[in-house]
Amino acid sequence: MEITEVSRLASKIVAAVETAIVGKRETVERSVLTMLCGGHLLLEDIPGVGKTTLAKALSRAIGGEFRRVQFTPDLLPSDVTGSSIFNQKTSEFEFRPGPIFGNVVLADEINRATPKTQSSLLEAMEERQVSLDGEPRMLPNPFFVLATQNNLEMTGTYPLPEAQLDRFFARLSLGYPDKAGEIAVLSSQQKHHPVDDIVPVVSLEEMIAMQEAVRTVFVHEKLKEYVVDVVRATRESTQLLMGASPRGSLHLMRAAQAAAAMAGETQVRPEHVKSLAPAVLAHRVIARAELRSQGITPEMAIIKMLDSVPAPVPVN
Repeated sequence: MEITEVSRLASKIVAAVETAIVGKRETVERSVLTMLCGGHLLLEDIPGVGKTTLAKALSRAIGGEFRRVQFTPDLLPSDVTGSSIFNQKTSEFEFRPGPIFGNVVLADEINRATPKTQSSLLEAMEERQVSLDGEPRMLPNPFFVLATQNNLEMTGTYPLPEAQLDRFFARLSLGYPDKAGEIAVLSSQQKHHPVDDIVPVVSLEEMIAMQEAVRTVFVHEKLKEYVVDVVRATRESTQLLMGASPRGSLHLMRAAQAAAAMAGETQVRPEHVKSLAPAVLAHRVIARAELRSQGITPEMAIIKMLDSVPAPVPVN
């Protein structure tokens, strides 16, 4: 698939999702970007701003199978992955797939489940498979996990460990809409929910082809060096206790490739890396306590840090 076609189809997905998510174009675009990279998305936000709607809209726009898992303290790993049930008629065990077997899986309030249940997603997100009874079972393709967690109401929650956070390609937030946007939400949902009107604008096969095409976007060696310099700067920063992993470098490069493809460009520019570094890296780092007490978030620290990393001169 040509990059121009990737750009055209991505724009159609964004436009379709925006009929249900009003006034949040950047978040919608970056959600689509995450899908194009074959990654998974963590939405950290307050309740009621449209996280579930975003997941449903993305699923409908690509014609995928939508599954939802409501994470609670009593949820078991088998409730996510599935289990083998004994069939008395055949005297054999039959596998009953869990809700993880979908194209778009909403892991709602993921930090309310126990660490054991949270970890049931690790293999699925990284390997695109689940292993049950010693047998690997492949997940559908494409496979996209959109997990949500509440960043305010911490009672009864289990914070995601670093290993789990690192599996997520990016972390985003929808936030409150502006006044005009909120009025538009009231109008659009007065009689029915606009997400029900979304029809597929691309097929699953086209989405897979788009994901493959994104990886063909040219990345100059100097741009690869820049990506590594940005990630290494998080490890050397005096404001951070822990920097981003090498997986962060890989995801940042792929995010920049997808950003270029969505813009119809055939090669990555430094601006693509800069604009996406906070979303891709912030959840992989740990800020020092004194920064948190001052209200400085990891995103803010990374944005400031980017000013100290020399960007290469664009190569034509």
